[in-house]
Amino acid sequence: MNFSEVFKLSNQLCKFSPDGKYLASCVQYRLVVREVSSLQILQLYTCLDQIQHVEWSADSLFILCAMYKRGLVQVWSLEQPQWHCRIDEGSAGLVSSCWSPDGRHVLNTTEFHLRITVWSLCTKSVSYIKYPKACQQGLTFSRDGRYLALAERRDCKDYISIFVCSDWQLLRHFDTDTQDLAGIEWAPNGCVLAAWDTCLEYKVLLYSLDGRLLAAYCAYEWSLGIKAVAWSPSSQFLAVGSYDGKVRILNHVTWKVLTEFGHPAAISDPRVVVYKEAEKSPRGALGRPACPPRAAESRYEIAAGPVSLQTLKPAADRANPKIGIGALAFSPDNYFLATRNDNVPNAVWVWDVQKLKLFVVLEQLTPVRAFQWDPQQPRLALCTGGGKVYLWSPAGCVSVQVPAEGDFQVLSLCWHFSGGSLALLSKDHFCLCFLETEEGAGPAFGQLGDHT
Repeated sequence: MNFSEVFKLSNQLCKFSPDGKYLASCVQYRLVVREVSSLQILQLYTCLDQIQHVEWSADSLFILCAMYKRGLVQVWSLEQPQWHCRIDEGSAGLVSSCWSPDGRHVLNTTEFHLRITVWSLCTKSVSYIKYPKACQQGLTFSRDGRYLALAERRDCKDYISIFVCSDWQLLRHFDTDTQDLAGIEWAPNGCVLAAWDTCLEYKVLLYSLDGRLLAAYCAYEWSLGIKAVAWSPSSQFLAVGSYDGKVRILNHVTWKVLTEFGHPAAISDPRVVVYKEAEKSPRGALGRPACPPRAAESRYEIAAGPVSLQTLKPAADRANPKIGIGALAFSPDNYFLATRNDNVPNAVWVWDVQKLKLFVVLEQLTPVRAFQWDPQQPRLALCTGGGKVYLWSPAGCVSVQVPAEGDFQVLSLCWHFSGGSLALLSKDHFCLCFLETEEGAGPAFGQLGDHT
């Protein structure tokens, strides 16, 4: 495993291009585009204000920079560096901006969610979509790029509109049986749209492309409900994480619950492997403490059962309590599901989806901030806000100290689509971690084998 030098960064804005050739990073009002292979600067663009959002077009030819405070969006071209586009929303303001799947339209949401403006880079035409709802996830494109689903709020009721992305014509418009629609998400195959209600009401609704309600699911009532939702890459399963500390897996045939994954603080099953991060103090050559002092190293140890995980008592008198399933993600091959229970903040749970049982638990010394699967194989990377990055695969796991000068705290991370490198982001800097891909690499980078 190798690391690049450290580069400056603002607002953790660092994105690989979809084709994997380029890496965009922002430093205040400057956009820096590097070649991934050499990390040499390819283009340097200067925006009109500090950049708050950056996004590549799907074909990697354009890059969008949003400056919400100024109500501005600037679009830059990699093929023609002298060309650029400036979109000014004026007094309407700007709260979000994104690309359409074709990479030739920009969708801007104005302040107070009054409307969405669709700007065409080719024809310079403008279209408007009214009544977008301000919610957790109110806009989603189908994976094939053909359809846009939009959550709407009008006359004190929730609706969903489905638009055709080729001409932005309305295809379907229907109301939803929700109190306060919180989010919508297409299945990867684009055949089913999941919608879920506010955390005050447990309800998941499944709709077909033509707006028919296929199924509705409610696990319980009169308690905090849904916190996180994720589709499996095959579209066979919908994982619903709840405030009661359970993940419920719905199947795509009957939309009934296939199983429930609980997250107890005590793990007694001897078949479950629990990796505990243990700190080891750096020692000098004669066994004395190292001088000058270095960052404490750590390693994973397999804990002997039964194992009690460190829990957090949530503040019951505050909003958004730290309880329930706050994050969940399927591996790209559908074999595994990784979850985090927010009142057991130091642990990541890895479930065997084929056998519908707990496979591995990773317990860190500090709370887990983020985790993400390798796009090409079942390999999980996670960070805890310290100077280390952690990797797990069915063959084992490893803790790696980032060899950066100063206090480099890994707050977030993102994979290159090839799985060969990983961008590690701190508050003001980033670096790349290059992983070995040859056969016979270390155990943390092994391929999927027998995991009985």
